[in-house]
Amino acid sequence: MHSMKITLIGAGLAGCLLAIYLARRGFSVQVFERLPDMRKHAIPAGRSINLSLSARGIHALQEVELYGKLEPHLVAMPGRMIHGEKSELLYQPYGEDPSAVHYSAGRGILNKLLLDAAESAGAELFFETGCAGLDFGNGRLFLRNEKDGTIQGQTFDTVIAADGAGSAVRHAMIEQRQIQGSDEHLAHGYKELTIPAGPNGACQLEKNALHIWPRGGFMLIALPDTGGSFTCTLFLPYAGPLSFETLRDEKSVLNFFATEFPDALPLIPSLSHDFLTHPTGALGTVRCFPWHAGGKVLLLGDAAHAMVPFHGQGMNCAFEDCAVFNQLLDKHEDWESLYLAFEASRKPNTEAIADMALENYIEMRDAVRDPKFHLCKKIEWLLEARHPQRFISRYAMVMFHRIPYAIAQARGAIQSAILRQLSASIDRIEDVDLQLADKLIVEKLMPLSKEESLP
Repeated sequence: MHSMKITLIGAGLAGCLLAIYLARRGFSVQVFERLPDMRKHAIPAGRSINLSLSARGIHALQEVELYGKLEPHLVAMPGRMIHGEKSELLYQPYGEDPSAVHYSAGRGILNKLLLDAAESAGAELFFETGCAGLDFGNGRLFLRNEKDGTIQGQTFDTVIAADGAGSAVRHAMIEQRQIQGSDEHLAHGYKELTIPAGPNGACQLEKNALHIWPRGGFMLIALPDTGGSFTCTLFLPYAGPLSFETLRDEKSVLNFFATEFPDALPLIPSLSHDFLTHPTGALGTVRCFPWHAGGKVLLLGDAAHAMVPFHGQGMNCAFEDCAVFNQLLDKHEDWESLYLAFEASRKPNTEAIADMALENYIEMRDAVRDPKFHLCKKIEWLLEARHPQRFISRYAMVMFHRIPYAIAQARGAIQSAILRQLSASIDRIEDVDLQLADKLIVEKLMPLSKEESLP
């Protein structure tokens, strides 16, 4: 395998991380990226959104010794700050354990660190060169010069596509009937906005929190930046009475924010300009199968399993892909068996997190306003303390552990049923029937094994 050249499509987060793993093993790696080198050019609008970094992503960055370099640029978020319709605030920690923290990370800063590390490891990076198609029968890759539009073909040994949700490689595989796939689009889109820092770089909101303005059918969120600003994202239906369709001018935008987000409005001085000029992003889930074509082509990260961002796991899941791929390299001597094993390992887990991410949108925009939701969170913490080897909240399993997503989903369904039963007729944590709780947990949840705690 080491005698063959690996062609990576996409120099985003997953592509660069995988290039680091591979180049450090001594593989010859070429990376082709459609966009200009972000270390020399401004990041295009809509690509600077902050990301949530949690246990799975941290583990992968630690493996390639980059987490220490990123750490000064992270902002800890140990809880969510919920902004009510009358500007009332409710802070909800993610757990009672100090490790229940995820971090706001700037996409640009992280991607630049990964680009530098990939180059230092020996990977060759080619920018403004996008994939224009593949000829699977003859093993040829067609690359487009994004400056002049010319297309050149070249042979390849094996191609790994990490070119995102709109993957050109995946589309080529579908068109040539190598795989089947679907894009499941939400009826909601998103718009990126900014709350700037106050005087002397002061934060205008609580710094160490994920801020959420839940409004049932839509929501606004804000993630902190190290410089005191916040990256905001409005998630809103495309059409309907309150939608991007109805917010077409300055007056309608300002009136909408004054009504729905009155405490956020004065914090976004460029609101109307940014709202009307920034692109409206699409939200959707990519599902396809298989992820590979023999030993010639493999899809990885968002190219294989893009998901909606409501569990903060898109990047973390893609990084976990890279870490698992690296582990599997030690067990396989040809690309096809490696790609089959990778797909078998990751497909069930990525399906699980894609479904959980969709469910979490409802939680973030609506359920967090329900007193019963907060009661169940308190019951979760109580049960975690009583049964630490059996009961871990689904959110914690996803965010703060490396328990496989499919296991988190399955155990989470059982735990949710237990919580509904325990909370059905009470309004206070003091009234929980602990004897019943202990009985249900012991009967329905086996202790987590060591094998279940790691991907």
